[in-house]
Amino acid sequence: MTVNISEVSSVPSLFSPVALGKIQLANRIVMAPLTRVRAGASGTPGDLMVEYYRQRASVGMIITEGTYPDHASQGYVGEPGIATDEQAAGWQRVFEAVHAEGGRIVLQIMHAGRGTHPDINGGRRILAPSAIAIDGKTFTEKGEQPYPVPEAMTTAEIRAALEDFVTAARRAIEAGADGVEIHGANGYLLQEFLSPAANQRTDGYGGSPHNRARFVVEVVTAVAQAVGAERVGLRISPEVDLGDVFETDRDDVLATYGTLLDQLRPLGLAYLSVLHTEPGGDLVQELRRHFDGKLIVNNGPFGGQTTREQALQQIEADHADAVVVGRALIANPYLVERWQGGHPENEPRPELFYGPGAEGYTDYPFLEAA
Repeated sequence: MTVNISEVSSVPSLFSPVALGKIQLANRIVMAPLTRVRAGASGTPGDLMVEYYRQRASVGMIITEGTYPDHASQGYVGEPGIATDEQAAGWQRVFEAVHAEGGRIVLQIMHAGRGTHPDINGGRRILAPSAIAIDGKTFTEKGEQPYPVPEAMTTAEIRAALEDFVTAARRAIEAGADGVEIHGANGYLLQEFLSPAANQRTDGYGGSPHNRARFVVEVVTAVAQAVGAERVGLRISPEVDLGDVFETDRDDVLATYGTLLDQLRPLGLAYLSVLHTEPGGDLVQELRRHFDGKLIVNNGPFGGQTTREQALQQIEADHADAVVVGRALIANPYLVERWQGGHPENEPRPELFYGPGAEGYTDYPFLEAA
């Protein structure tokens, strides 16, 4: 029997290359954007962050932790920013370290919206689509405190936030990032506009699914025009209740995210990243058809730690073009080599996920040491 090698090699596998726009991935394992709060008070990546990302450069692509585009949008103590030249220079060192290892890295731009506090963002105003607070508490420099009631954004403030995204994207690309990911998920500002629970505006940015999608469309379009659509990804998390977004009506979710992706489809974005409990389910796959481009999927914290077998299954079942992996990459530098060879994995230490130092960050054993 004659085997057609070209046919065999064309079948995607977790360890085969893929192109997301202009970003060429050596494999289909993508590092999730993982909040690790190691940037200190300045929000500038330092030696510790450079080493952390360098250790994980063998994945097809790294998506950085959420990075604030302006100081008011900072959502966490110790979160990195890209609002200043100093912060951009810090990220440049990270990008250079990843590239030196042959890796690819995109910077995730995250505006926290109402998901912050004056004791986190330096006493600045808290802005959101509507003056509705998150029911809960957040960790600040002064300990846990209730989320404040945000101010409803004016049209001018909406435009200013858009410009902040564009400026951040330009800074990232100029610093050497392979691309940027717009964070439209996890209950932060962009998803607040999408959600009928968080967005109760009566102007052109509220009410109908089309109006609620408008700001996200404008942000992604402006960023794509500024740095090239083939270097821009978008992350969404439909139906995921984080930050009180409460997207509970499936018909409304389909209408909102469907019109969002219908409007973005002509841009030719690098990829769409979807966080959902059922990546292979009807909703995600329907949204994939609306987008009509490369899809990467992530079940986040909902299905436990992503395993090698789960990642393989997502690709083999054609649920996505690449798989986003979080906790396994926190604990395992050079995870790709472990998964390729079937080697044992380090166990993550959740109690050290968030903190200022190297412990539980850059001190996990390498494969050869393990």
